[in-house]
Amino acid sequence: MAAKDGKPSYEEARDELAEIVESLEDGSATLEESLKLWERGEELAKICQEWLDGAKKKLDAAKKPAQ
Repeated sequence: MAAKDGKPSYEEARDELAEIVESLEDGSATLEESLKLWERGEELAKICQEWLDGAKKKLDAAKKPAQ
């Protein structure tokens, strides 16, 4: 499910990124298509990293001893 801001969920971004990698690896796309796929892949990788960073921040906060 996409987030309220329209950003895909981590799982959606990861799955789309995996499809892009597969498409690029099979070599059937034209150069122009490959560049567009690459750019979208970069966007998705950034989104995934943002989700992971947010999750790490929450875990770190949860592990912090109460004072």
